[in-house]
Amino acid sequence: MELIEDIDRIEGPFRNAVITIGNFDGVHKGHQSLFSQVKEKAKQINGTSIAMTFDPHPLKALGISGPPLITRRDQKMELIESCGIDVLLCIPFSKEFASITAHDFIEETLVNKMGMKAIIIGADYSFGKDRMGNIALLKEESNRLNFETIVSDWTNDSESRLERISSTRIREIIMEGKVDQAMKYLGRHYQIRGKVIKGRERGGSQLGFPTANIKLHDELCPKLGVYAVTVETIKGDFQGVANIGFSPTFGDEMFTIEVHILDFKHDIYNTRIRVNMVARLRDEKKFSNIKELSEQIDHDIDVAKDILTKNGHT
Repeated sequence: MELIEDIDRIEGPFRNAVITIGNFDGVHKGHQSLFSQVKEKAKQINGTSIAMTFDPHPLKALGISGPPLITRRDQKMELIESCGIDVLLCIPFSKEFASITAHDFIEETLVNKMGMKAIIIGADYSFGKDRMGNIALLKEESNRLNFETIVSDWTNDSESRLERISSTRIREIIMEGKVDQAMKYLGRHYQIRGKVIKGRERGGSQLGFPTANIKLHDELCPKLGVYAVTVETIKGDFQGVANIGFSPTFGDEMFTIEVHILDFKHDIYNTRIRVNMVARLRDEKKFSNIKELSEQIDHDIDVAKDILTKNGHT
């Protein structure tokens, strides 16, 4: 995949460009379906499949408090690349960019600069200054500028077949702690990323369960509690149990994300790890003493191993 990080860096029109545009937060199954349609259309016309997205999120660029992102920039880039798109255009979003009229954006950027022959977007997509651009305008301009406008159907939850898969719904599910349900929408486990930092160094010495303490990179944090997880490290992939919360048994009320990586004896301080949230085990709880907490963690590990093994994470 070719990554272009500024419109001005486009050297010339792409061959028969088929374009989709959006924030693509989460790169969920709905986005994945859209990318598949773009690739199929590009194949039909011997063209180039292109996804256009923005950084930072348009709301934040305009000084508006937006929702926490499901996927930060680096993960979003990786996920879009894994979908097989030819070109990803990641545009720095600014007030100046937001001031471009919908007509100018279609004609000057999409058609003249990028060589657009088809655009595939969702029914509610809007763009341009004051968000005056919409499906009706694109269809109106299609005839004048010789491109095709294709409206993609929503992707619904495969089980209920009613609920539309959306970034908003996924965000709600994760904040409710229903990470197993989020997988049905994302097509993968929700993942948090972060750097392993020095913690309070009591996991191994006091509890008998050493933990990797994470300085969270992501904006979206699952509901407080204990989770069965898999962990991607520089030493390989492992099973684990994660605690997200305030360690009430110790009484210091400091928010932490601690991961006990099973069968792991490596030093990974100051390295980045990825934690895939497979299932929520329980709420965080205050125990009477360290012994009770240690016994509960031992039980959590057994439950997590069972869940992870059943999910194919050996």
